[in-house]
Amino acid sequence: MKQIILILLLFSHCLFSQEKIEGIILETNSSLQEIGLLGVNVHWLNTAIGTVSDIDGKFTIPYKKEYNKLVISYVGFKTDTLTINHPQKVTHLLTRTNMLDEVVLENRKSTSTVSFLNSMNIINMSSDELLKQACCSLCESFETNPSIDVNFADAITGTRQIKMLGLTSPYILFGIESVPTIRGASQAYGLSFIPGTWVESIQITKGAGSVVYGFESIAGQINAKLQKPLSDSKLFINVYGSNDGRFELNTHINTKVTNKWSTGLYVHGNFRNEKFDKNNDTFLDAPLAKQLNLMNRWQYVNLEKGIVSFLNLRVLNDKKQMGQTNFNPETDKLTTNVWGSEIDTKRIEFSGKLSYENPEVPHQNIDTQVAFSNYEQESYFGLNVYNITHKSFYSTAIYSSILVDSRHNFKTGINYMYDEYKEAVVQISDNFNLNRIENSIGAFFEYNFDDMNNFNLTAGLRVDSNNLLGTFITPRLHMRYIPWEKAAIKASIGRGKRIANIFAENQNIFATSRTIEIFNDGGKIYGLNPEIAWNFGLSFIQAFNLFERKGDFTIDFYRTDFKRQVVLDWENPLEANFYDLEGGSYANNFQVEFNYSVFKSFNLRLAYKYYDVETQYKEGKLEKPLVPKQRVFANASYETSKINNNSQWKFDFTYNWLGKQRFPDTSSSPIQYQLPEYSPTVGTINAQVTKVFSPKFEVYLGGENITNVKQDKPIINAENPFGPYFDTTMVYGPIFGSNYYLGLRYRIN
Repeated sequence: MKQIILILLLFSHCLFSQEKIEGIILETNSSLQEIGLLGVNVHWLNTAIGTVSDIDGKFTIPYKKEYNKLVISYVGFKTDTLTINHPQKVTHLLTRTNMLDEVVLENRKSTSTVSFLNSMNIINMSSDELLKQACCSLCESFETNPSIDVNFADAITGTRQIKMLGLTSPYILFGIESVPTIRGASQAYGLSFIPGTWVESIQITKGAGSVVYGFESIAGQINAKLQKPLSDSKLFINVYGSNDGRFELNTHINTKVTNKWSTGLYVHGNFRNEKFDKNNDTFLDAPLAKQLNLMNRWQYVNLEKGIVSFLNLRVLNDKKQMGQTNFNPETDKLTTNVWGSEIDTKRIEFSGKLSYENPEVPHQNIDTQVAFSNYEQESYFGLNVYNITHKSFYSTAIYSSILVDSRHNFKTGINYMYDEYKEAVVQISDNFNLNRIENSIGAFFEYNFDDMNNFNLTAGLRVDSNNLLGTFITPRLHMRYIPWEKAAIKASIGRGKRIANIFAENQNIFATSRTIEIFNDGGKIYGLNPEIAWNFGLSFIQAFNLFERKGDFTIDFYRTDFKRQVVLDWENPLEANFYDLEGGSYANNFQVEFNYSVFKSFNLRLAYKYYDVETQYKEGKLEKPLVPKQRVFANASYETSKINNNSQWKFDFTYNWLGKQRFPDTSSSPIQYQLPEYSPTVGTINAQVTKVFSPKFEVYLGGENITNVKQDKPIINAENPFGPYFDTTMVYGPIFGSNYYLGLRYRIN
């Protein structure tokens, strides 16, 4: 494997002939920060050779000796022409023109964009998009994005789960700074452990994604970039409080230590100590909770030598108490006095990244990353005990350059991952080994061809050797074609393989009285086999100008076909059964999205989604439970013009409608515990108003589920929680009802 990689590196270096100019285009935002500017036109004077900057303001353009005038233009900014006499890195700050305010506002950067240029179907969410809601944690960051579905996992923990392409979060590869992070033991609650204010931007990739980051991705990839000490505010404070008893404090303190070193201390704390039972079922509508989350982040930048590095240390302590309102852990824990539950989670993690861009050879980059985490969870749900410890180590080295000329780019490298799991499940027989060690090493090669005109292709292949999965190949292919102006057709196909951590990913089963049974099919993980699926995607994007206003619409279709799958069968109300798939299982997702700037500073986003998700159960092929057949989404945002000292108002409105969802079969239950075949439809409204007093200070007021929609009796047999039909998992809509919040943000730049 090492010899192959060395040969590829030497081959690419020998073929390197055409040079490139790389750079970044910046603007100064309202907070006086220099940030990347998306969509800037960059071209060589008197030629047809040009490109457009990405969401970070970065661009790459071919260079020849006869080129010497680089033109940089963007509507609302002064057009600049740079003299370039040799290959070099360009950092350029654009200056706004003295045009009328409304012209500048009309062309402001969108907070959520779809990449036209990339062969992959990538949605970019900026930090401004995250501010459209309270954004207390990463899982709540997707409320204004129609590609991601957010719903509660059960009726007691308050945990929100996300779905993409009709599949739950275990089928999505989550990365923080491109390191697979929310996986394994943290799959159920990990999204609530990433504070929203820490996130700088989010990239959502629909479909199989890149082979660079691993083989586990099936439905898509989500990567969150964190705030950087060098570009974040020197001081940032966010205070939040809501009528459901939740209070939160976020503080960022960033310091430039030397010319090259900067550091940031990020502190997040939240707690809820007030008990609510609005539906009078004797159970808390939201858990009592305490969380302390600390991160120290160091950034090193040496542009002369082409080095950028990050070091991160994070410590988390999270405690939740759920159950009946009169539950007292000191006297009632693991007894039948009162039903109660506690989840105590501790996590410590360290990660580091070193990026090197060769100043002498354009396009030659080396990225190395390492990450270690130790995750410990002690929990019980009534009489069910579930404890897990997960130690994980991840490392990767990526080399990227070009082949022949700048139209041919590639990335190659290796990943190594080590996972050690120790689980304790009281219900499960000792015949199953709940402790395991997983080692995986893989090599990958990803090739990108861009004809600099209308065709782009990314083909990736990786080979992995895993002590539990064996040696296997993962192929991925993405293509983009521009048939006419402002349009793009994208297609993708890829294979994914993963180990199902059946208990960590489905902890809501413990908050029931169901008997858990595993049908041992001779596999190496819980007696089960790994999951394997193919994902196919087709997308069409068309941008347009209507009444001198910009807009775009997107049509997507994705299908996931499972060749192997671990099935969780809820069809017997007294049991939760795990077994290997025998037959077909698929998820079809069709989505139409429309974005339009209706008038100055007023943006409208509409979407419709249709799901067809079926799995072969022992009872026959059935719709996946609690997956809506249809979803309608609408988001409207408006900003007033800035006056005086940048004072303005911001308004945001989001409507979500979920179609009917199939309940698992409860026909064998006593009639008072039976559910209908399908749930009612659900429509919710969220809104937020923000008053910006100055670049330093703003106040926001918002409401979630303003129409006070609540699911009737979300807990089955709540009056007898130790009885055989107790179940908290049949959740299709809101539980708490209306929730209103107030917060403020203060920053010093």
